[in-house]
Amino acid sequence: MFQNYLKIAIRNLLRHKFYALLNIIGLAVGMTFTGLIGSYVWSELQVNNGLRNAPYQYIIRSKWKQPGLGYEDVTVAPLGKTLKEKYPGLVANYYRFDVLTTAISSGNKHFVREVAQAGDSTMISMFGFTMLYGNARTALKAPNSVVITEENAIKYFGKTDVLGQVLNLSNYTGSKQEFVVTGVLKSLPKNSVTYLWDLPVNVFIPFNSLQGRTDADGWMTWNIANYIELKEGISQEDIQQPMEQILTTYAPKTARKNLQPYLTPLKDYYRDFNKGIVRKTIYTLSGIALFILLMAIVNFVNSAVANSSSRIKEIGIRKSLGGQKQQLIVQFLAESTIIAMLSMIISLLFYELFRSSFSDIVGRRIDSLWTVSPYFLPVLGLSTLLIGLLAGLYPALILSSLPSVDSLKGKWKSVKEGIVFRRLLITAQFSIALLVCCGAVIVSQQVTYLFDKDLGYNKESIVLLSIPRDWTPQGVASIEAVRNELARLPVVKDISISSSSLKGGPAYDLHMYAVEEDSTEAMSTSILQTDENFVRTYQIPLLAGRFYTSSARAEQENKLVLNESAVKALGYHNPEVAVGRQVYIQGYRSPITIIGVTKDFSFRSMKEKIMPTAIGHINGAGYLFAYFSVKLSSGDLPSSLVSIEKRFHELLPDAPFEYSFTDEALQQLYQAEIQLKKASQTATLLAMLIVVLGILAMVSLSLARRMKEMSIRKVLGASVPGIVLLFMKEFLRAWLIAMLVACPIAYLLMEHWLQTFAYHIDVSLFSFGFISLFFLLLIGLIVSSQSIKAALMNPVKSLRSE
Repeated sequence: MFQNYLKIAIRNLLRHKFYALLNIIGLAVGMTFTGLIGSYVWSELQVNNGLRNAPYQYIIRSKWKQPGLGYEDVTVAPLGKTLKEKYPGLVANYYRFDVLTTAISSGNKHFVREVAQAGDSTMISMFGFTMLYGNARTALKAPNSVVITEENAIKYFGKTDVLGQVLNLSNYTGSKQEFVVTGVLKSLPKNSVTYLWDLPVNVFIPFNSLQGRTDADGWMTWNIANYIELKEGISQEDIQQPMEQILTTYAPKTARKNLQPYLTPLKDYYRDFNKGIVRKTIYTLSGIALFILLMAIVNFVNSAVANSSSRIKEIGIRKSLGGQKQQLIVQFLAESTIIAMLSMIISLLFYELFRSSFSDIVGRRIDSLWTVSPYFLPVLGLSTLLIGLLAGLYPALILSSLPSVDSLKGKWKSVKEGIVFRRLLITAQFSIALLVCCGAVIVSQQVTYLFDKDLGYNKESIVLLSIPRDWTPQGVASIEAVRNELARLPVVKDISISSSSLKGGPAYDLHMYAVEEDSTEAMSTSILQTDENFVRTYQIPLLAGRFYTSSARAEQENKLVLNESAVKALGYHNPEVAVGRQVYIQGYRSPITIIGVTKDFSFRSMKEKIMPTAIGHINGAGYLFAYFSVKLSSGDLPSSLVSIEKRFHELLPDAPFEYSFTDEALQQLYQAEIQLKKASQTATLLAMLIVVLGILAMVSLSLARRMKEMSIRKVLGASVPGIVLLFMKEFLRAWLIAMLVACPIAYLLMEHWLQTFAYHIDVSLFSFGFISLFFLLLIGLIVSSQSIKAALMNPVKSLRSE
């Protein structure tokens, strides 16, 4: 029996190739996109699940009553360790680390600057990372030991068995330290310990082992990541009071008054980090995927109905020859299920074909379906079966219930009776497509705005070079000499030294207040250290006063340049008034004189409002530097970089030449937004494709149902444009309702999304109107191309069968 159903189903599919192809492609596209998004979501949900004892592990985070005192994702350095020592019945283990960057060399080989962790020796055993070589419990105990991943072992030495080999790491005093490799880790899966702040870490050294770094174990150090593992049966609430008691006992007064530590489960932290950007992305892409799949299923149902409408007489004949209703239902369900299964097979091929491209869009490796999860394929198969049964159920029940006489006459009253339901489906489909399109346009406009917005300086033709750190007076003098030599190159127009750039850097905030004000009025101020060439290199306008004119320490001491936001925050509404005034800064006993005011500029994301910023000279504010900013004079970038690299290596033979352009740094800064832009554009293309297929299905249904009506209208004198307009009315109504529904929803959603940026575009109703008009033109093109073809047919062919 099943074999007969299968044969008939295949014959019908071959007989109606267009409908079959329409259904298969539309559903396969929806399944493919849903599968890719599902794989991405699954991989994001698995982050941290592979850590040993992950359900009991937490990161200690900080709420600061006074903004600017510290950061949310780090806390006072000794807190985790002290909890373990003082409350061993509650805390099973702890791990702390200080994140840093360092240049690494092996013999005569010099490598680009690496992100490293200086942490406790408990890391490997606590989180269960796999060791290829070395002892997990002792690998990080010796002060000069280093543990690296297998990828870095191959990069440094060309092999993985490298225990006992020596690596030289640049420290913060300008010299190099020798570290002996005591362990090699297997490739680390993405997690919130070695990928904190989304920077993969492949080098691990003991706490406080790199010379020149601030004491990472003191109570005055508030920027250390702390993890603890609670004992089984201990909850977050149980540890809250002990944390507060430890702060009361050991922490300095400022921390006691302002810090409120709290725990976040490590399994949740990855999705909560950076204002929940991962969680929001998961929800957004999941919603889009479900919408796309729903649109594809709606198309499948509509196409199934359209195809079935041409088989009414076939049903009448089969029923008159003794065919039973159950047999007809099974036949239709078999055909729809076969189409769904074919779509699934094609979607599997599409998945593997587009997996790599989609990985580039979301910035995350998409695994093969065979390795994602053992449940993935069974769920996909069951879902496909369910879709096939649901799609075939509506036409199967309706058509099999028609009286034999009506079927033989080709009458189908139920089509008219179900027209409201089908109109609702197509209207919902249009609404979803318009919503996705409007969202994609706003996201694209905002990302373009981020790259085109005036950042307060000229970023064109600036190359950022990482430089070795020697944060001493001698180190500053040495790096200034290198700067002066590079400035003599013909391809260099200007060059400056700074502590921060668009690539980040060792930035920090301090509290500042005017001398005539009380210290309680102090404001958090971002401190940037530069040289006298900074504003000229970046072409930052001076609003009042002057900038630094030389590197002489006597001129730089107790002097600052502020940006206009800092001047306004101090209460000076006119930049000229601020020049010559004095301020106090946390940690400095003497008052500091304001010598100039610059226009606001930003090296940070436009999600954040431009902070009050104080610009100090590296010779007078702490000797802190990290980058050369090189303004190129030549348009031939490759040859310019070759010239700079050659001279750089002559001046700094042991330093790696690591460079990037400001545009590349901006792309890295807005990576999440760029990925969302690409994903929304992909979803828009798929939505438009599915809408096109849906309109074709609906037009085909209408043509099949009203062919004789068109013929009669033509005989009675109706024109071709009149017949086309007759078919357009139904879709015009759906388009109008969809526009009225989708545009307000899109406006509210995108307004909410834009509020996450301190600087953003205004949502333009003109953009929504343009999208809606384009959508209408697309509908008109498809409907007219189909209906004109039918309207031009000879009416005699249709009426002859009456």
